[in-house]
Amino acid sequence: GVEIVALCDKYEDRVEKSQKILENQGLPRAKSFSGSEDAWKRMVEDPDIDLIYITTPWAYHAPMAIYAMENGKHAATEIPAALNPEEAWQLVETSERTKKHCMMLENCCYDFFELMTLNMARQGYFGEIIHGEGAYIHDLLDLNFNKNGYADMWRLHENKKQGNLYPMHGLGPISQIMNINRGDKFEYLTSMQSADFLMAKRAEELAAEDDFFDEFTGVSYRGNMNTTVIRTNKGRTIMVQHDVTSPRPYSRIHLVSGTKAFARKWPSPARVAKGHSWLSADEMKDLEKQFTPEIVKHVGEMARQIGGHGGMDFMMDWRLVDCLRNGLPLDMDVY
Repeated sequence: GVEIVALCDKYEDRVEKSQKILENQGLPRAKSFSGSEDAWKRMVEDPDIDLIYITTPWAYHAPMAIYAMENGKHAATEIPAALNPEEAWQLVETSERTKKHCMMLENCCYDFFELMTLNMARQGYFGEIIHGEGAYIHDLLDLNFNKNGYADMWRLHENKKQGNLYPMHGLGPISQIMNINRGDKFEYLTSMQSADFLMAKRAEELAAEDDFFDEFTGVSYRGNMNTTVIRTNKGRTIMVQHDVTSPRPYSRIHLVSGTKAFARKWPSPARVAKGHSWLSADEMKDLEKQFTPEIVKHVGEMARQIGGHGGMDFMMDWRLVDCLRNGLPLDMDVY
């Protein structure tokens, strides 16, 4: 029930690349907008559009979402939705004033085990939730310094900032499970990070071979590992980690600890325990039968076939459209 009617990118060749995806699916070409820093504004002003997907460098997310809502469009933005508290409040206030939805596209909330543990939590399997953990641990060192990777090296520039720059993949599913802003809320946090042992060194190595990287030397980059601990109003705790430079296996952790049971996704396989020992493979199958949520029963197999990070992207898109077409509140609203 969706038509892709417009595509925009500063670079025209990237619009054409997306047009070919439409053509390969037997769909008509969309209107093209490109060629300038403000081409996106012309697209957003188009009256034939209902929903804008914002998949740009981070600094554009909030301004584009705000402009979209002000022009009568719903906004769906890649993460992070905002880079500071001021932008976050602008998103909330603009959504309330324009009566338009604004959703942060946190796809990990729609991964299969995350959805199952959310259903388990809502049905009381874990008892009272005590503690949760999430992370984005992903070795992107080479990609951050890849001249043909992110346009204008924007992601490398972002990594000059300090702190956890990308908490949502781990924090999103735990926030859903703890009903954050729906009965509980974050109250305070403490955050610590290691020194940078790799990024400045890599910049120096690359600059010795290629003058292109000279501007990236002599720069203070974020530390390798950031660990943040949050306490909620109801006394729960959450640990969130971010490391995109160390040579480690990928992990989002996804850990749920309650008064009756415990679950953890990484290292795989995802497992559940009700005491000292993990449940058996047969017991895990029984859990899946009992707690697989309706959305997975309805579109999960289609999602796996179509893909997008294993299918969670498809389920997120499908559910967003389902809510908008049926007048339902979004699973992840602007708050």
